[in-house]
Amino acid sequence: MNKKNKILITGGAGYIGSHTVVELQQKGHEVIIIDDLSNSNSSVIDAIEKITGIKPAFYNFNLCDKKELSTFFSKEKNIDAVIHFAAHKAVGESVNEPLKYYHNNLSSLINLLEEMKENNVKKIVFSSSCAVYGEPDRLPVNENAPLKKATSPYGNTKQINEDILSDTAKASNIRAISLRYFNPIGAHHSQLIGELPNGIPNNLAPFITQTAIGKREQLMVNGNDYNTPDGTCIRDYIHVVDIAKAHIIAIQRLLENKNKSSFEIFNLGTGRGNSVLEVIKSFEKVSGKKLNYKIVGRRVGDIEKIYADSTLASVELNWKADKTMDDMMLSAWEWEVKLAEK
Repeated sequence: MNKKNKILITGGAGYIGSHTVVELQQKGHEVIIIDDLSNSNSSVIDAIEKITGIKPAFYNFNLCDKKELSTFFSKEKNIDAVIHFAAHKAVGESVNEPLKYYHNNLSSLINLLEEMKENNVKKIVFSSSCAVYGEPDRLPVNENAPLKKATSPYGNTKQINEDILSDTAKASNIRAISLRYFNPIGAHHSQLIGELPNGIPNNLAPFITQTAIGKREQLMVNGNDYNTPDGTCIRDYIHVVDIAKAHIIAIQRLLENKNKSSFEIFNLGTGRGNSVLEVIKSFEKVSGKKLNYKIVGRRVGDIEKIYADSTLASVELNWKADKTMDDMMLSAWEWEVKLAEK
């Protein structure tokens, strides 16, 4: 992948998307972003430019708008590959508003694949999730684990999206890689981009840092009666930059035709599970702050415990997560402190 490639990133102003844009640009690729800014901010585009010295082309619309997407593809020719991040992603909200999730997360991918076929764009990396596994029978969970019924409409949209990609790859010349990642946290070392959810965060790390800095009064820990050592849910937390780097490797694999089948799936995780209370302890250690938190009832749609077997990504992609929990929490905290200075 020595030649400069033109890569479309949907949801590129979002959390993982923006970190991936930075990694791609630093590898010399031309990046175009589509994002409707429903859970991100246009200031991220300027922050990317500050880090890389290059302002990515940016289009502000929702992929469910078929007409707008067709116009985009008629303007932007010769796209080599797509990384598809754009989706609604809050588990709790998806339980309360399933139609919003099914409409947005499924229509956007269908529209995108139709336009890709129409415009002869043959490579796509899809942003999937460990939510596709539901509550796994065995841990760590690998890519061959049976997909259980998803515990939320959000998780179900990821399962259906993977079916859509698999079937499309069988029936056309589109080649796809689905990256199932576990729980991304942390921020870029420049402190210029990080997790910046609109409104109340759904994810643990920004809720911790926002509580510590005084934006939120208290962190609610959902449930301490799970069958885990300290009673709180266990997740496999992984640094966002480690995840971004995996997308670069996956795109390279497709562009160089090194994929072994038309649709491949890889887990991205550290292989370690950390409980909510362990994450809080790590944060308190690296920040020197005592966190105001309270144990409340369980949250609908939450899985008890899950962590990854990422052996396949290690073998096939030569990829490995290398940041520790303390690294992740420190970078998340430094990002929050920097935000407060603005």
